[in-house]
Amino acid sequence: MRICIFCSANENIAPVYYDRTRDLCRILVKKGHSIVFGGCALGLMECVAESVHDAGGMSIGIVPSIVERGGQASEYCDVKILCENLTDRKELMMTKSDLFIALPGGVGTLDEIFTVVASASIGYHNKRVVLYNIDGFWNPLLAMLAEMRAKGMIRDNLDKELLTASTLEEMVQMIDSF
Repeated sequence: MRICIFCSANENIAPVYYDRTRDLCRILVKKGHSIVFGGCALGLMECVAESVHDAGGMSIGIVPSIVERGGQASEYCDVKILCENLTDRKELMMTKSDLFIALPGGVGTLDEIFTVVASASIGYHNKRVVLYNIDGFWNPLLAMLAEMRAKGMIRDNLDKELLTASTLEEMVQMIDSF
């Protein structure tokens, strides 16, 4: 499969996120999956690219032109696809990927997650997003979604489109089931 990884491009984050990212990428490559990601040379994005490269895998970076012009595109991309903006990047990521994994990240990661989930919820595709809940990172988001569901703002089928794995073992089992 082509698995897209959404994640942070910030540098000053806890080492556990880097460690779990490396572990995940090694396993994905070992299982023969290609990785699609945002193509940036910062934070967890660069960790994804370097980990995939070091494991002998294939990475496809979807790089907005502003990132390329700023010299922040990862040198570890095996394939670099340039795009105009973040909207184009998300569209290309959805087109080029079979499954999505969300590592810890910020507003860009949230934007990517909910673009995929919203598109699936109205029938544009049937692709899934798996939140990798490293050290409970996604717990506040999951609580907010539960509250939104309790208030009738979210349909019950969200559990088909947005999944959660708290351990690497759960993540691997989930991926193997697709």
